[in-house]
Amino acid sequence: MPDTAAPDPDVPDPDVTSPAGDDGPRQRLVAGLLKPSRSQIVVGLLLAVVGFAAVTQVRANSTDDTYSGQREQELIDILSALAGTRQRAEEEISELEDVRDQLQDDTSKRRAALEQAQEDVDELNILAGLVPVTGPGIRITIQEETGRVTLSSLLDTIEELRTAQAEAMQLNGTIRIVAQTSFEETSGGFLVDGELVEAPYVLDVIGDPSLLASSLEFLLGPRKQLEEDGATIDVDQLGSIDIESVSEAAQPDFADPDAG
Repeated sequence: MPDTAAPDPDVPDPDVTSPAGDDGPRQRLVAGLLKPSRSQIVVGLLLAVVGFAAVTQVRANSTDDTYSGQREQELIDILSALAGTRQRAEEEISELEDVRDQLQDDTSKRRAALEQAQEDVDELNILAGLVPVTGPGIRITIQEETGRVTLSSLLDTIEELRTAQAEAMQLNGTIRIVAQTSFEETSGGFLVDGELVEAPYVLDVIGDPSLLASSLEFLLGPRKQLEEDGATIDVDQLGSIDIESVSEAAQPDFADPDAG
């Protein structure tokens, strides 16, 4: 039995003739629109995709070009605004840098002032005898041999040491000698700030050792006076002396700091 193939719906049957008077191409066009073939559908879909892509690209290009539609004067105004914004930002940066530099300068000045104030406090504490100290200086040992040391000779010795820039003095290891220290002659020795001190008298003095030692040796100076009192004096220059005794801070009864 011979194979009978089904007719292809997309291919017109040659045995079927158009009715008399009908336009053949027009009929085929109408038939193709009413019942498109598979190839026509595929081609139509491809054309639709290409068209959509083209429209999307055109819209993207028009969106990215922000200023393409601006007029010349509008572009000039935009550039002027940007320039003004930049200038204001630079001025603010400059002001902030000036403030930073001023704060750093004020901090440095404040730190220097505090350091100087602390140095002044330390120096005054030493001169007032309120803290223990250590440093180079001399040790003076006064022995009574044939006579007694007078109060005037002892005071002259202390004053000459102060003149030679003595920074701290201690008597017999227990009494700190400062500007307010009191001396009184008594039997057996001296009352120093109310405390009895007896010979031998040992003065520990912190300062320049050579300068302090030379202050005792000039004509009619402390050494000469002490020897005339019948005492001997020995001076040792030392690289380090520890003065542990301190003086109690005096509280003023009448004086107050000036408010000005």
